Order: sequence, then structure tokens, then C-alpha cells
Amino acid sequence: MNQQETPPFFTAYIEPEGQVDAWTNQPLLVSLEQGGIDWPSSCRNGTCRTCIGQLSSGQVRYEIEWPGLSAEEKLEGCILPCVAFPCSDLTLKVY
Repeated sequence: MNQQETPPFFTAYIEPEGQVDAWTNQPLLVSLEQGGIDWPSSCRNGTCRTCIGQLSSGQVRYEIEWPGLSAEEKLEGCILPCVAFPCSDLTLKVY
């Protein structure tokens, strides 16, 4: 999907809180907060890991080279919403 075909937002299903619009131009954490989801956070730069979550479905991208996740965590579907941008509809839960 090229940039012209990318929708302005996807739907993020947050277990068990509900769903929010996940805007493609901002980190997922910001969309969660704007949607009224009380998600744990602290540093907002991908290092403290307070916001770690697990994707049940969907994809995200990072604009930083190395978010603070181990290879094993990545394989388990863990993401850091403070620096993750949605690339599809997704389902997320606290890790």
C-alpha cells in the first residue's frame, strides 16, 4: 500500500477496554490516550518499556532504529505503543 492508498487511521481493538481510531501519523500511544484508553506510559521514547503491549493481530512500524524490545519479545508480538505507528487494524493487550 503506497502513501496515497494509506487510510488516515486504522481501528485498534484494545482488550478488554474497547476500540479507538489509531492514526497513522502519530504513535499508537497518543491514539490510545485520545480515545480515552488509560494505557501505562512514562518515557515516550521507547526505552523504559512501561507501555509494552502484545499484538494479537495487526502490524506496526517504528521510526526509530531499535525500540527497547528483545528479539524474543518481538517474536511474541510485543510492541512499544509510545513509538509504534499502526500499519493495519490491530488488536492489543497489556503484556
